[in-house]
Amino acid sequence: MSKTVRLNEKLDLLRAFYRSEGRPPAYSEMLALFGYRSKNAVHRLIGKLEEHGYLTRNEKGKISFTCKLTGSVKLLGSVQAGFPSPAEEELVDTISLDDFLIEKPASTFMLTVSGDSMMDAGIHPGDIVLIDKSAKPRRNEIVIAQVDGEWTLKYFGKDREGVYLDPANAHYTRIRPQQSLEIGGVVRAVIRKYT
Repeated sequence: MSKTVRLNEKLDLLRAFYRSEGRPPAYSEMLALFGYRSKNAVHRLIGKLEEHGYLTRNEKGKISFTCKLTGSVKLLGSVQAGFPSPAEEELVDTISLDDFLIEKPASTFMLTVSGDSMMDAGIHPGDIVLIDKSAKPRRNEIVIAQVDGEWTLKYFGKDREGVYLDPANAHYTRIRPQQSLEIGGVVRAVIRKYT
């Protein structure tokens, strides 16, 4: 059995422990987890995991898992969206969807979409949008905005007459604020679950 396979087995055990306990295992727990007899073996493994970016240690030696280890979704290469081509499954990395989708966690929130005014932008009822409330909107970015007291999701735009919000559905018309406009944030991602 190759060293890479053995390391992947240990990573799977650590991920399972983390999902179950919500924390990294202590040295004594790693002895039992990996069937080791010596803490030196645990120490060597921790060094290898740190070297590969799966964990970090603070100044007191306490370990923390990085998103490379805690991420629960395996990235298995890429797939052709055009013409079919041969592909082999290869573990490229393990990623955390939070880290992949969210640049600024403290200023990001999610909303569930209702209505169909953004369908042509690929945003459907029931989708979840990730909003960055710290971002300043640029032209043609999709924003969450409160217009004259009501919240909506639209494309942001600005011209000589001022700010406007455009739908992505021909059945709806451009909105111009009559009294007030507050931009709640810029859409950074759309999540859709297929059932």
